[in-house]
Amino acid sequence: MVLSNHGHSRFLIRLEDGTRIVTDPFDGSTGYPVGNLTADVVTVSHHHSDHDAVETLAGNPRVLEGPGTYTLSSGVQVIGISSWHDDQHGARRGPNTIFCLHAEGMNIVHLGDLGHILDEETVQKIGKPDVLMIPVGGFFTIDAAAAVRVCQQLNARIVIPMHYRTEYNADWPIEGPEAFLTQYGEPSVTMPLLRVTAEDLSCQPRLVMLAPQLET
Repeated sequence: MVLSNHGHSRFLIRLEDGTRIVTDPFDGSTGYPVGNLTADVVTVSHHHSDHDAVETLAGNPRVLEGPGTYTLSSGVQVIGISSWHDDQHGARRGPNTIFCLHAEGMNIVHLGDLGHILDEETVQKIGKPDVLMIPVGGFFTIDAAAAVRVCQQLNARIVIPMHYRTEYNADWPIEGPEAFLTQYGEPSVTMPLLRVTAEDLSCQPRLVMLAPQLET
């Protein structure tokens, strides 16, 4: 399995069988180059334009949105779990779906725009992530301190920060990843891609900054 970061909360997950899964595609409002990613499957955590721009993707992908269990192929399943985009049960920003990809013997978790600390029921539903993509910028999502707490709740093997301020969205009221990287308490490793198998998880760094692969 290969994971690459394509800006904001948009990742491309390429499975060994060639399946291309894209998370939370965005439109031009983010400031990031939209590019022309091809997808077989796309997950949409919630309906804001920086997370649900399915029309920007090539390949006529299958769209997964909302809670439920989705079978992609033999041994490949995606589970959508209900959560909130804020800490007031959605009163401010609505619902958010956490997606857990079960493939190749691993649990790959994308938290979308999570806005709160997890309750025990949700922690149990998610299980232990092998790879966790977590928002860290605050304001619209959990901030650095809350993100560290969620990481502690889930005890993920590999953590990848997302949804933070960069040169592309410098006018957004969110923070960069620095506070999270400091508070997490482990050294971070910057990589262009994350190649991971169930067998080599123990050899991987615990905190990974995936450098965005952006098409301009």
